[in-house]
This record gives sequence, structure tokens and C-alpha cells, in this order.
Amino acid sequence: MKIKELPAEERPIEKGLFQGMEYLSNTELLALLIYSGTKDKSAIALAEDVIGCSRGIYHLREMTSEELMSIYGIGKGKAARILAALELGKRVSAKSAASAVNVSSPGDIAALFMEEMRYERKESFRIMLLNAKGDVISIETVSIGELTSTLVHPREVFRHAVKKSAAAVVLVHNHPSGDPTPSQEDLDTTLRLMECGRLMGIQVLDHLVIGDGKYVSIRETGKMNLK
Repeated sequence: MKIKELPAEERPIEKGLFQGMEYLSNTELLALLIYSGTKDKSAIALAEDVIGCSRGIYHLREMTSEELMSIYGIGKGKAARILAALELGKRVSAKSAASAVNVSSPGDIAALFMEEMRYERKESFRIMLLNAKGDVISIETVSIGELTSTLVHPREVFRHAVKKSAAAVVLVHNHPSGDPTPSQEDLDTTLRLMECGRLMGIQVLDHLVIGDGKYVSIRETGKMNLK
């Protein structure tokens, strides 16, 4: 059945606007993003296909544009809207969580990044910027590297910190292998950034390595001591 053939109160747009988006199913929410169907399928039927191909709504964020466009009826525009909505959701979620994080606890910081970074296929290096009171100013992506390593230049790290007048930073990056054990390169990078931060008056508080459901705080390992 096409969406326009449904009773007005059951159409996703009308239902979402007048009852609230929280009353829509996952399929209906996705159908709103897809917006239109094909001559053979409604937007709701296409949404069901997408969720089925992604093995459930939770894994939708792992799908690439190529995988989405391989589904019959999902072209560039529909794929782009789905990916844009997922990215917007991640950013809103990260901003909301960041405002409440306790930066004195590596576990709380790791929880802020875990669900997003544990599934990333490439190493991503990010920084959490804090003001003098310890409040989170922002979270910035510094670099995205190959599957095995990320090149991090101090200039890129502290450019964000200086621009936003940060007093301290927390470094965070992931290991796509799922094993958060810091490599020697991770330790060397940490000490190099600490030294640069000391010269600039910006403290590097910690460096967290995110794995699959696990993390390591380099500060807690005792390996963040400058000579």
C-alpha cells in the first residue's frame, strides 16, 4: 500500500507532526528520510528493505553509501539523506554527552566515545578541549588515518586548542582491531604532544585508546611521565 493510500493519521508525516516523532516506528522514521518510493514500493517498504539489509536499525550506521545505493530504490539522494541524518544524530549525541562528562574519570570519557569509535574501520584521532574550570568546550577530529595507523601532527592538535582558548586537552583515538593496548607509536605520540603542550601552556591530561568495548587510559598505565 502506498503511503498516500493510508488514513491521514497513519501517514508518517502527519503522525509524526501531530502525535510526536517518538510515536513513529524505526521504519516510519526512516521512511520520512527516504521521502518517496518507487512505482513498485512505498517509502515504508523501502525503509523495511534498508533495515533488513543493515541487519537492524542499530547497524544502519555501519552501512556505506555504496551499500545503501545497492538496495533497489535507494539512489544518491536517499542514501545521502540517510547518512546525513545518522551523522547529525552522532553530533547531537556527542554534544549532549560532552556537557555532562566528568573529565576526572577516564571511564566516563571512554563511554562518551565508545559506541561511535569502536566500530570505525579506520583509526580516528580526536581531542576533547577543556577550559580552565574543566568544562568541555568541544570535541574535534584531528585526523583519520589508514587501517593501521594515524599520523598526528602537533600543529593540528593545538591549532584547535589555541583557537578555542583551551586550557587542557584529552587525546582519544581508536584501534580498529578492537585491542586497545597502546602501541609504541601511541606512547611516543603522547609524549611528543605533552612536550608541545607544556611549551604552549596547554596540559595534556590523558590519552585514551578505544577498542571494541574496552579502553586503555595511558595516564593510568603510568606512561605519561616526561623526563
